[in-house]
Amino acid sequence: MPEPWTILKLIKWTADYLGEKGIDTPRLDGELLLAHSLKMDRTHLYMNFDKPLNEDELAAFRGLVKRRAAREPLQYITGHQEFWSMEFKVSPSVLIPRPETELLVEEGAKAVKASFPECSAPEILDVGSGSGALTAALAKAVNGAHVTGVDISPEAVSLARENVESNGLSSSVTILEGDLFAPVADKLFHLIVSNPPYIPRGDLQGLQAEVSDFEPLSALDGGNDGLDFYRAIVHEAPQHLHPGGSFMVEHGEGQREAIAELFRNTGRFEAVESLKDLAGIDRVVKGRRTR
Repeated sequence: MPEPWTILKLIKWTADYLGEKGIDTPRLDGELLLAHSLKMDRTHLYMNFDKPLNEDELAAFRGLVKRRAAREPLQYITGHQEFWSMEFKVSPSVLIPRPETELLVEEGAKAVKASFPECSAPEILDVGSGSGALTAALAKAVNGAHVTGVDISPEAVSLARENVESNGLSSSVTILEGDLFAPVADKLFHLIVSNPPYIPRGDLQGLQAEVSDFEPLSALDGGNDGLDFYRAIVHEAPQHLHPGGSFMVEHGEGQREAIAELFRNTGRFEAVESLKDLAGIDRVVKGRRTR
């Protein structure tokens, strides 16, 4: 009889196979796909290395490996991504949350506490909320806050609402459908954040296949120079901020100075500065509305 396909044997085979296909983290991806397929965590994989898989389990797992070998993002295959120690459902209708975006959560929470220490119920806005990960994380990070997420995509809005509910944050988060500030035209906020599309259009095809072939173009394409959305939101943001309120945006490499200049050109922001992510890359520009 042929040697059975045990968990350990599958992990080794998958690591070799995905490595040949150019996957950067072949063993890790193989382990995560197998854990997902068998509905167990990686710890239980290690505890069951000698467990053989039956034919149905093998067929299901091989289907997942084939998708990953075709460069479909792991997160779309498993259907979820962790962000700010919470699990979020993701699909090809939304951008996959990245760990560097947690910088917006950290800095946003600091800004609210510093500028409005006596405010027990700060209002926060996330423009372009996508999966709702940033929106929900801010609600978790800032005590008493009510966070509004706005997105133009009906599919993203539906998914964000599902994520907010699954993380138990329905009482402190509202997700609205609409373009930029339109759904909150008459409201003022203590903090506004955004992670808008910022890839220059000409660079889109040069991105990793996982990004260019699978993630939504509308969440990536920032126009010819990558700054189209910044021009729109930076100009309008001061109208929706309490005096002393902060506005901060994530951006791509090489865009810091142009975005900071947009902030300064409004004449309504002070303390405009840039922040680096954990990799030492310029990642966030922020400013505070003049009082």
